[in-house]
Amino acid sequence: MTLPASMKQIAITRPGPPDVMHVADGPVPEPRDGEVLIEVAYAGVNRPDCAQRAGTYPPPPDASPVLGLEVAGRVAARGLGVTAWNIGDDVCALVPGGGYAQYCTTPADWCLPIPRGFSLEQAAGLPENYFTVWNNVFERARLSSGETFLVHGGTSGIGLAAIQLAKAFGATVFTTAGSAEKVAFCRSMGADHAIDYKTQDFAEEVKRLAKGGIDVILDMVGGDYIERNLKCLALEGRLAQIAFLKGSRVECDWRFVMLKRLTVSGSTLRASPAQRKAMLARALHERVWPLFEAGKLRQVIHATFDLAQAPQAHALMESSKHIGKIMLRVGE
Repeated sequence: MTLPASMKQIAITRPGPPDVMHVADGPVPEPRDGEVLIEVAYAGVNRPDCAQRAGTYPPPPDASPVLGLEVAGRVAARGLGVTAWNIGDDVCALVPGGGYAQYCTTPADWCLPIPRGFSLEQAAGLPENYFTVWNNVFERARLSSGETFLVHGGTSGIGLAAIQLAKAFGATVFTTAGSAEKVAFCRSMGADHAIDYKTQDFAEEVKRLAKGGIDVILDMVGGDYIERNLKCLALEGRLAQIAFLKGSRVECDWRFVMLKRLTVSGSTLRASPAQRKAMLARALHERVWPLFEAGKLRQVIHATFDLAQAPQAHALMESSKHIGKIMLRVGE
């Protein structure tokens, strides 16, 4: 397969609002040992992309400075030692950066096959959310069948993945969302209880509906949600914190942690060791991909933009008006 010398990619003139992004030419990256080069068909848009664009979430030193953490496309080249994938294979993948481009590299161990019955567009929006939810909810917080689970931001990509996975593995699912439409959508995706946080106090609703409290909470909001989450948790409850949209510096009564014997954990997927992400890919392939192929999990795409429309995609993400994934069409 003959590769071009250059490609189209999204560049950033300076940290700032969505309109600092534009299409530019860049060199096609070369896969290092253990990596594959993917000819990108679609890339998912995620909150960390917006933070990186704004200058508050710099990429790791060895990662591409180009935005984009998940893609789907075709393997175009292989680095030394790669045997699991062949040139021409369709894959979806978590990537360390570089997804908003016609070609990007990623460790071969972070790639997954396209679930049977899924398009490249649908599959491109799976890795970032499902790696994150599996790691935090099932491995770190140890959610088990029969327990209660609460995820905030139920109609986000993370929220919809968490609702479906928790329900599929036997939990009673609570979620919060910001409108009657979003609340209804969460219920249609499997949530047992969906709370409109704009008209209801979620902590009071949880107290009323979950008599013993919540076993596991997945939160990306932070701010004043932190103490309210601690109040919602049951004895031996677990809080998994993955972002702080409302801020990370708060005054909080930590006695709840002692009195309820709580566990608080946090993680950032991008900074996790490469081997951990390889292990997550294997776990997803074994435990979650069969649920997609059996029709037990759905992918929800709100809108797809062309690569040159990345500013509009980010503006939509930051408006929080979407339900489900926002995608970029790169090469298909």
